[in-house]
Parts: sequence; structure tokens; C-alpha cells
Amino acid sequence: MERAIVHMDLDTFFVSCERLNNSKLSGVPVIIGGGERGVVASCSYEARYYGVRSAMPIKMALKLCPEAKVIKGDMEMYSKLSRTVTEIIEEKAPVVEKASIDEHYLDITGMDKFFGAYQWTEELSTAITKHTGLPISFALSVNKTVAKIGTGEAKPKGKKEIQQMGVRSFLNPLSIKKIPMLGDATFQLLSRIGIRQIYTLAEMPVEVLQQMIGKNGREIWKKANGIDHSPVEPYSERKSISTEHTFGMDTIDIPKLRGLITGMVEKLAYQLRAEQWLTSTVVLKIRYSNFDTETKQCRVSYTSADHTLSQTVMELFDKLYNRRMRIRLIGVRFTNLVRGSLQINIFEDTQEMVSLYQAMDKIKNRFGADKVGRASGFRFENKKNR
Repeated sequence: MERAIVHMDLDTFFVSCERLNNSKLSGVPVIIGGGERGVVASCSYEARYYGVRSAMPIKMALKLCPEAKVIKGDMEMYSKLSRTVTEIIEEKAPVVEKASIDEHYLDITGMDKFFGAYQWTEELSTAITKHTGLPISFALSVNKTVAKIGTGEAKPKGKKEIQQMGVRSFLNPLSIKKIPMLGDATFQLLSRIGIRQIYTLAEMPVEVLQQMIGKNGREIWKKANGIDHSPVEPYSERKSISTEHTFGMDTIDIPKLRGLITGMVEKLAYQLRAEQWLTSTVVLKIRYSNFDTETKQCRVSYTSADHTLSQTVMELFDKLYNRRMRIRLIGVRFTNLVRGSLQINIFEDTQEMVSLYQAMDKIKNRFGADKVGRASGFRFENKKNR
């Protein structure tokens, strides 16, 4: 049986949410982001016309489009509307995967026995827009890769169906930039040897591609040929991430405790970014030598940035640790998670700060999460590992 996979993507989601609250923003250039030294989190199609793009410094974006309206952004509102859309889809579709705050995959294989899969998807997208007021695009195809690329080509407010027999003819003329997983570095490498269209990449010997770009070469070659057997993973929202440390000997060493907390926060924040989560609630837990356990929590703006989370946890530690007793265990937990990434959702960080985190995460991805971090977070770890 031929698979029927749908990719649904809310159009300029952050901007669309803001326009629900303020109709005066409709039809004008809008930039979501924070501060003159911040970066563009999202922008309207009117702003894109002038060359504005996500992750661009706000200052540069305003030079390109001086009349743009800049809005800081409200992650809590976006998350609430995202959950509403997810609930509508889950109520109708048999298998749903929430890929990000504004994207969903649906597996509706076999539903065409009862009614047309395309018509069913069209009716669902209409229901989402009617209920929420949010514009949405979708594509129906035989796998996740082709469906996602199809949605990109259908935007804005578009719909597309790519059947098995038409997959190659649909993909062939497109830029290799359209392939999921193919980043800027790989694009530049392939462009230098004249490979710019998916057709050329698909005809390339897979062994040569593997030699050029490594283990991902085969996966990229498969995607260029419209091959993707990955399943739609049923959606389940993660509630929290946490870590704890129990001391071999109870301690009252404050510098040691602060260093450990810094290291714990850095590792959890890296995990948030790696899995594309943002947290809005920070919890600190202390267990004393007499086994009394106390916790304290604090709400923060949605983030996955070490420096923001570390400052909050340290403030909690100063408020919570007032007995001056020896500590047996310390723990940190981030909860109330939503989907999102540092690059597009940290509204108040500067371009330099975002670039710093991206560079650190690249090192961690390649060499391990414990290979780079703040010096204060390494002190206790180094003593512990000796």
C-alpha cells in the first residue's frame, strides 16, 4: 500500500499570532525579535520582500526595511496557540508527529479507502484556520521528506499533492537547498563542483557523495531521490528534564556547590537546545544531611540559554540555602517545556551571544557535551574525575 504522509506548516507562525491580537499588523512588514542588537526570530512575507530573514541582526533588518514594525514576541501565546492546533489535528488524524512549534506530520495511510486523503487534509486545514484564525499550508505525498519540501513550495496558504509517479519530476528542478538536513556548508561544497539542482545530486554515485561529505551522504542522496522510510512518530510532549548529584561526603563548600550547579545547568541547557526545547520554569532541589528536602522554583521567559538559566538557579540557591547545614544532594530541573530553538526564540539575546552558543554546541556535538563550558562549571567536575 502506498503511504499517505501529510506535512502541515503554520505560515509565518509568530507573525500570524501577533496579527490575531492586532489587526493593524495585517499587510505591513513585521519583524519578531528583541532589541537593536538582537536577531530576527520571524518575519512577515512583506518584510521578506526586502530581504529580511530569520536569524538576521535586527539592525541589518531595519536597514533593509526601515518601515517594519518590530515586536518583541510572546512565546507563551505562541505555545498556547500551537497546543490548540495540535489538539485539533490529534482529534482527527490517526497518527500525528509534532515536529516543532508550528509543524506537524500526519500518517493517514489507508484513509483513501473511505474518502480522498487530499480532500480530508484540505478539510482539516480549513478547520484549523476557521477555529484559530491561523493560516496554514500543507503537502500530501508518499513520505516525510517529499511532503515537507512540498509544503515549502506551496507556501503561503498553499496546498499540494505529490503522488509517487510524480516525485522525481517534482524534486528534480529544485535547488539542493530544499533538501532537509543539507546545511550551508554542504551546499557551498556541492555548489563549487556544479551540483546545485536536486536532479544532479540524485544522479551522482552515492559512493562519491559519501566520500565528499561523510556518513550523511547516503541519507542526503536518498532524499534527493525521494526515498524516505522514516515513520511518523506518535507525538508525546516531554514534561521536564532534570539532573541530580549525591555527594560521597556531605558538603558545605559553597564554591564547590556553585561550580557543580553551573556545570549541571550547562549540560541541561545543551540538552534543551539539542532536542529543540525551551523551558519556562526552573526548579532547584536541596537535600540536607538529615534528609530534609527543600525545593524552590522560578518562572522565566522561555529560553534554553545557559547564562539566563544559570543566573536564575544561582538566585534560587541563595534564597533556598539558608540553614548552613551540610548538603547531601543537589538537583536542577527545567519544566513547562515547549518546542523551539535558541536561534529563533531567544528574543533578547544579541547576535554575538547566539553565535557563541552555536559555536559551543558545534564543539559539543563533535567532541562531547563535557569538552567545553564555563571555567566555574569545570572546577568541581575536574576534582571529581581525578
